Amino acid sequence: MTGIVLTTNIGAAQPDPGGADRVSGIDKQPVPEGIEVFAPGPDYGDGSGVLNDVVGDSLHHGGMHKAVYAFEREELDFWDPTYRNGYFGENLTTSGIDLSAVLINQRFRVGGAVLEVSVPRRPCRTFGAWLERRGWMKTFTDHGRVGSYFRVIEPGRILPGAELVALDEPDHDITMGMAFRAKMGDKDLARKVVAAGCLPGRYHEELVRLI
Repeated sequence: MTGIVLTTNIGAAQPDPGGADRVSGIDKQPVPEGIEVFAPGPDYGDGSGVLNDVVGDSLHHGGMHKAVYAFEREELDFWDPTYRNGYFGENLTTSGIDLSAVLINQRFRVGGAVLEVSVPRRPCRTFGAWLERRGWMKTFTDHGRVGSYFRVIEPGRILPGAELVALDEPDHDITMGMAFRAKMGDKDLARKVVAAGCLPGRYHEELVRLI
């Protein structure tokens, strides 16, 4: 499994589009010089794993399991071909790889870094307000293709044009798409994900509580 990074994207601070009393970094802009990725601390408040990238909602974003976010150009085109790269808040806009089909904990070499598929994105109010699409959280959830968060295993520089090269596969069959649907309430899938034991602490416990 391989894909390519079309653009690397960084967000600057802006008022939260959902009206919350905080800044937001959802408006990520392509940076042709590439990005430096590193492993932040373990908690949400420890920030992005991309140097100079802004995380506004530190209660729900950032930290080691949400260090780098990737989303497919193909999916941006599905929603609206005029959406530019970075518009869904992604640090990596990719092409040629189905991020819903990647296995949880699958590692990829991406340029000078090694990234590991970590946890699914949960659509939030800020995201819906940014897109100005009524009912967006439900619409996006029902579609079920939400990109992928990565943790950083080996820090390094990622340039536009870098390949995502899959390394050894994990010993389970839980995909990002399955983990997302479990997170959003599919109890049958939640049981399967819990049995695989592939999600980190708090994310695993969320599914245990669900079932």
